[in-house]
Amino acid sequence: MPRGPRVGENAPVTNAPVTTASAADRLRDGIGSLWRPTGPLPRPARRGLLFDAALVLVFGTVMLSWALTTGSLLVAGAPDGVAPLVRATGTSGATAAASLTVAAWAPLVLRRRYPLATLWVVTGVAVLTPHDARRLVFYACVVAAYSAAAYSPYRVPTLVSLPVLVLAVAGGAEGVRVSPTTPVPDQYVPLLILVPLVMATVGLRGWMLRAEESRVRMSVLERDRAEELRRAAEHERARIARELHDVVTHNVSMMVIQTGAARAVMDKAPGQAREALLAAEAGGRAAMTELRHVMGLLTMDTGDGAATEAAGDLAPQPGLDQLETLVARVRQTGVPVALTVTGTPREVPAGVGLAAYRVVQEALTNTVKHASGADAAVTVEHGAGFLRVEVTDTGGPPSPSAATGNGRGLIGLRERLALYGGGLRAGRRLTGGYRVTALIPLETA
Repeated sequence: MPRGPRVGENAPVTNAPVTTASAADRLRDGIGSLWRPTGPLPRPARRGLLFDAALVLVFGTVMLSWALTTGSLLVAGAPDGVAPLVRATGTSGATAAASLTVAAWAPLVLRRRYPLATLWVVTGVAVLTPHDARRLVFYACVVAAYSAAAYSPYRVPTLVSLPVLVLAVAGGAEGVRVSPTTPVPDQYVPLLILVPLVMATVGLRGWMLRAEESRVRMSVLERDRAEELRRAAEHERARIARELHDVVTHNVSMMVIQTGAARAVMDKAPGQAREALLAAEAGGRAAMTELRHVMGLLTMDTGDGAATEAAGDLAPQPGLDQLETLVARVRQTGVPVALTVTGTPREVPAGVGLAAYRVVQEALTNTVKHASGADAAVTVEHGAGFLRVEVTDTGGPPSPSAATGNGRGLIGLRERLALYGGGLRAGRRLTGGYRVTALIPLETA
């Protein structure tokens, strides 16, 4: 029983047709690419369409008047083109000349939208026009050739069609009669059509390419600018959300705890209840002051005179110098807080001071809410090139009037400190309680 060939035995013979087929495919694809458009068909603006309609109306009317007088006689007596058919059917020369004029000029209304099709239609009309009456279509041919070269994405068909148009326009022995008395010799017809056409087309195409590049760059810039504005708006919303969270969470928590304590001792110790309510009132006033400051920043640039005047009366954002007041308010809730400042105090940027203040505020608020009966300690260390803030507590059960947090406070603090190159560490202590440590680098003089 004969065996078949081993695998790969006839590889050279098998590969030969494949190679030939691949070469044929590449050749076919290469030829096909010559006839493919280099882009989409142009979509002219309304202004361009109106200009083309006005061009056709003005020049078409002029040529139509010439066709009804001189052109009709030339068409009726010509030996070529549609003249023999006109005489055979008994059609008047004026009707034939007017039809050729309309057929040549009417397609120019769409010369920007369908430039190559317009060129072919005008070329066909030029072939049907008698030599002696080529003035009817000569100027329409020039406009159609220019439009195809300038606007058509089919570059190879356009280049092939232009010589055909030149041959179609070429006249008889005397040349192309573009005026009643002066014919243009045939040898000058290509120059008359192609040279100005090429010069104008090269200039227009270069301008169109530059305009398209500029439009693309402007679109990219607009998108980048819109994206930057969107990111800036998101960052601003996040910053405002952090400010409102820090202000509302701390002061409202203090007020809730103090009013709860006042309610608990109202009957047994009216004096302590009164002090707790006064502390809650002070916390509410502090919250209103800080909220007014935040909202004033939002309305400062609206052009409202009242808002601008109100914003001018606002106190500055809190900083390290307000820590004593913050600690005193927390002490009024019954939480012992010790404040320690080490190192040589120095002036820090307002943003850094506010970030440090918010760290202490958030940490003490968590202590009051989640570690009832705990002792707290705040340490501010002014080091060489850094500012370190640490808040610790001894731990305890959560306050009955405090809700469970969602952790957004610490996330907001990390984002705030990251703006200044700082970091935040928060976690439980081995000896019990909780520790929050913020480290912010400072520029050294």
